[in-house]
Amino acid sequence: MRISRFVVVSAALSAFFAASAFAQGATAAAGSASPPPAPPAPEVGTMAPDFTLPWADSAGTRSAPVKLSELRGKVVVIAFYPADRTRGCTAEMTKFRDEYKTLFGENVVVLPISGDGLESHASWAKEMSMPFALVSDQGLKIAELYGAKRTPAATTASRHTFVVGKDGKIAWRQLNFQPLTETSYTTMAAEISKARQ
Repeated sequence: MRISRFVVVSAALSAFFAASAFAQGATAAAGSASPPPAPPAPEVGTMAPDFTLPWADSAGTRSAPVKLSELRGKVVVIAFYPADRTRGCTAEMTKFRDEYKTLFGENVVVLPISGDGLESHASWAKEMSMPFALVSDQGLKIAELYGAKRTPAATTASRHTFVVGKDGKIAWRQLNFQPLTETSYTTMAAEISKARQ
């Protein structure tokens, strides 16, 4: 009888520890699960998702928001970037400013977009003497439409750049644009030139 009880107790303990180990493993697996993938960015040749957002330039907040569909007939450069005044973003916006005519040319609208607010945009645009306005996408809802919101919990956008043709379609895109690489700018300028023709 003692042997039987010992066997029963041992079996029960083994089952308990096995169940505990399984539960811990499941919890660890759940904790280490990778976040859901970012939504896909619109493909070249598809219509650029429309949006209406507030924007600000060196003079302050513009009275009317920018609406992408109202810019039809012009080439539009949509440049998502993480945040005002950060190293890569400052390098990118400095390049945009200093080589504005060379990179973009006439009848091209440049729309740098981040999740920063209008006050930050206005003061940064003034400090940097930017010849364009900065668009505010607080909440990153538009960044999500363009695949530039990395995860549902992301607070900054990925550096995705799009050239929208006069017909409102994506003419070119560069996901994870490299702001410290000259090739990024020369390629973008070439694509903008094609879209302007």
